[in-house]
Amino acid sequence: MGRVTERRPVLRIRGGRQDRRPDTLVAEEPLEIRLNGKPLAITMRTPGDDFALAVGFLVSEGVLGRGDELRSVSYCAGATADGSNTYNVVNVALADGVALPDITLERNVYTTSSCGLCGKASLDAVRTASRFALTDGPPVRITPALLACLPDRLRAAQRVFDRTGGLHAAALFSPAGELIDVREDVGRHNAVDKIVGRALRDGRLPLSESVLLVSGRASFELAQKAVMAGIPILAAVSAPSSLAVDLAAEAGLTLVGFLRGDSMNVYAGGRRIAPAASAVPG
Repeated sequence: MGRVTERRPVLRIRGGRQDRRPDTLVAEEPLEIRLNGKPLAITMRTPGDDFALAVGFLVSEGVLGRGDELRSVSYCAGATADGSNTYNVVNVALADGVALPDITLERNVYTTSSCGLCGKASLDAVRTASRFALTDGPPVRITPALLACLPDRLRAAQRVFDRTGGLHAAALFSPAGELIDVREDVGRHNAVDKIVGRALRDGRLPLSESVLLVSGRASFELAQKAVMAGIPILAAVSAPSSLAVDLAAEAGLTLVGFLRGDSMNVYAGGRRIAPAASAVPG
């Protein structure tokens, strides 16, 4: 399997002085996800937690929802001429009796490191495919003061970011602010998939008593992944997209953006923010 970081020569210029030295970069490699041996998707990712990434992706696609629906996850031979294992191809085998989705050329997915699935068609798919209604779980409330502490706790846990400055991160917290899991990746959606995939394999879905924090913006695909995993609160240090807000409002997801210091914007689901204010969208 590829390394999380790689070294490359760089010309460094500081205050008019130049010198050459090696720099540490985050690794980015393609990962092909196969379902029961058939190609399904290719994503650009940082190697590591590949099995969790593949499983989490299938949760967001509505294919998996319980650990007993998963038979196995394994690396398989890559596309090299000699057939050797590149550790860039993962096959997910479903348990007997689990329905295999229609895998067609139209359905096959290519995702980049910056964007996952997008569009109104995906919004409709989430509405019908999500197994976990966010309103069915136990009531979860979190104070603005506790939310304000979470970005610093996430940043302190980003070990690879300290060496490269080039990774996104996603973290799962309890409503009391306890760090449950954190994953880093060159792609925001990959980091979330790694968290969700680990939760499914550990038998912890739905994540109905948790807060998901992402290091960048809150795009539609991240809101989609939170809904599909049963996560009631999604917070981001940057802005949400309009479609993410629409999905959050329809699904009952609490969506917080611009979480910086003691300031934040609550775009949907304000009932989970205590104390609730009448001006907060609900």
